[in-house]
Amino acid sequence: MNFYRLDARADQIASALGADTNGDVWGGGDVAPGQYAPVVIRGQDGVRRMVPRQWGVPPPPRGEHVVTAVRNLASPFWIGTLRHTQFRCLVPVTRYLEGGSRPGAGAPRWFSLPSAPIFAFAGIWRDSEVASFAVLTTEANGPAARNRPGTMPVILHPEDYGLWLSGDWKLARRLAAPFPSQLMHCEPGRPTAL
Repeated sequence: MNFYRLDARADQIASALGADTNGDVWGGGDVAPGQYAPVVIRGQDGVRRMVPRQWGVPPPPRGEHVVTAVRNLASPFWIGTLRHTQFRCLVPVTRYLEGGSRPGAGAPRWFSLPSAPIFAFAGIWRDSEVASFAVLTTEANGPAARNRPGTMPVILHPEDYGLWLSGDWKLARRLAAPFPSQLMHCEPGRPTAL
């Protein structure tokens, strides 16, 4: 997954995810690697706040490209970040695109949640060279696997937002599971703009 849409204003996102807009002025649009988009973090005071972050964490020392997805939850590159709740975030989304760009991938398809016009991926953020974020991925469910064999973003149920943002890692890591396919909608698509 290297493209998603967030067709909502900052106030709508904040309301859906139980956050303060924190002055964010997001007006809606496309998000691709290297672009800034709002994420929701939990402050030291326990308040959820929207903050802008660039999609794509700077690579490890021998890497060449920014890292947009957290695939290996036990990787030394990620484990410290994942264990510390202050570096976990919610990545708000209205729909995301899978397929079309890799060998074996099906035609591009948009995935959304009919019951939640605004939903969230599990994410992590870093503030080293640039304030950035990456999205956790997991094994793909049926419809997602047909479009992109292997992985899909970790989609959180709203009742799990708090656990992701502030729960012990031993409990929070259990959220990295395929989202139930019967709760998802899939339709043909392609990026709207880049």
